[in-house]
Amino acid sequence: MKKLYLEELLVCRSILNDSLVQKLSASLADPENIALSSDFAGSLIEKAENEGWSGNLIRSLFLHLLSQEGSLAAQMTESSQGCIGKSLWQAFIKDMTVLLPVFNQTASSIIPISLLDNYQPTLPTTSESTKYLEAQLQDKTTPEDITEAFLAFYNRYGYGEIAGHQAFCWDEKRKKLVGIKHFEAMIFDDIIGYNRQKTQLISNTEAFINNRPANNVLLVGSRGTGKSSGVKALARTYYSVGLRLVQMTKSQLEDLPVIMSTLRKYASKKFIIFFDDLSFEESDSQYKYLKSAIEGGVESRPDNVLIYATSNRRHLIKETWRDRADGQDELFRNDSINETISLSDRFGLVITYLEPTQDEYLDIIDHFLKKEGITLDREELRVLGHRWNLEHSGRSGRSARQFVTHYLGSEEKPTYTRTVQE
Repeated sequence: MKKLYLEELLVCRSILNDSLVQKLSASLADPENIALSSDFAGSLIEKAENEGWSGNLIRSLFLHLLSQEGSLAAQMTESSQGCIGKSLWQAFIKDMTVLLPVFNQTASSIIPISLLDNYQPTLPTTSESTKYLEAQLQDKTTPEDITEAFLAFYNRYGYGEIAGHQAFCWDEKRKKLVGIKHFEAMIFDDIIGYNRQKTQLISNTEAFINNRPANNVLLVGSRGTGKSSGVKALARTYYSVGLRLVQMTKSQLEDLPVIMSTLRKYASKKFIIFFDDLSFEESDSQYKYLKSAIEGGVESRPDNVLIYATSNRRHLIKETWRDRADGQDELFRNDSINETISLSDRFGLVITYLEPTQDEYLDIIDHFLKKEGITLDREELRVLGHRWNLEHSGRSGRSARQFVTHYLGSEEKPTYTRTVQE
């Protein structure tokens, strides 16, 4: 067997805490003990099935650990925006020399179980970040080249959950980011119409990614018009260049300072903190946390963070006619009104979404039907779409997609009656 001297690792020693690595080390220390080898191999296969790993499983294990668990080199690459010191670089090369058999040898040359050489899981999966790392490592045989491949990966994707997920939620109890494993996001080509709004949203976000001045964004307007879909599409589109989405709820606003502090550590990545369908009642006080986070707090907002929010209300905080009545009890009525609109004014870019026109509504239906291989005559499309519109909650992208779902799921397709005028 090829010997692995894992105890000689310097800056990647954190992977020694992994239970599978500990089982591997025990097996390597007593190569004649078949029980130890089998215990490691069985646990590794279980991990491979859960994660969808294929091919050389020992290589897959260490790729996972070095990309997900990271190392001191990964942490410093992240915090220094892609550059590490010469001494740390040499230490990382030393570790890659130790791990060279993992990258250049078959698994069975390390643990004599041939099944580990080319394993095929039941449900194989490979993330975009893993594909990139594999491409960087292709044909790399020297510790120096392998080191550069990992540093390129850390610079592009980061490490840990930041590397493997496009979007995150906030765990209030553990005070940490948690990757959303099954994040569903549309592509911009599937958001039909609203070209001006998409251009504004994309332009602002690209300026942010490219370290140019960019605004916090409020997307406001009719329900179901693609406001949330547009923000989520950003995370999918710009994931490979370092953009991440952090979805929060109104009840988590008190944690904003902690979240800002957490995101500040990932200096090479850009984060959009996203509040979906945001609004406040008069009695709510949480909005003050948001005002402070956007502008005017004691601690400045990190340069790598913007806040995007969607709402059906332009002014976010509910107003009543009584608030504007001359006879109300408050002495300084204008101060009260200014307070209610000051939050939305903190967003430098406000993008308005109106209800789609009839033609835009039909274009959305037509687009999604064609994606399923179905083309309807425009008149038939108009009649069926209008009928659905009358029976539901008005024209919107959401309503259009609901019609498509209904149409595709119906055993007997909806029909229309053509009227011929004499």
